[in-house]
Amino acid sequence: MNTAYIEKLSSEEKVELMEAIWEDLSKTAVTAPAWHEQVLRQTEGRVARGLETPVDWNEAKNQLRSRFA
Repeated sequence: MNTAYIEKLSSEEKVELMEAIWEDLSKTAVTAPAWHEQVLRQTEGRVARGLETPVDWNEAKNQLRSRFA
């Protein structure tokens, strides 16, 4: 597979491909970069201060799909 193949996919197909790749990667131990913890702490702080509201994962996927469809 190369980028020419990916460029021909619709936005929905690209999201589905990313989900399939992520599902496959999640089956193995992947070490997150160190900066992820900092970003997570910042997000937790925004949530605690009421500046950000968590969104259900399925709802987030639906929002992304509709934005890029």
